[in-house]
Amino acid sequence: MPRMKQDKPIKLIVDEPAPGSFYWVLVQTAPDGSAPKEIKSSEAAADTYEGALAGGTRALDALIRQRDAHAA
Repeated sequence: MPRMKQDKPIKLIVDEPAPGSFYWVLVQTAPDGSAPKEIKSSEAAADTYEGALAGGTRALDALIRQRDAHAA
């Protein structure tokens, strides 16, 4: 099944506000350059960048599956 093109792409960002504390954030961007809108973020810090990246990837995959289910 072909997927619809997203007019507002979602980006996964990993941030380290304090040494050794990594958080993921999903933000929606707009083609007009307006400020990104936070969609979802981690509730707790991960000990590693890779751990935060994996958590953010799971959250992004869940959003995509949810969007595709509603589009069907």
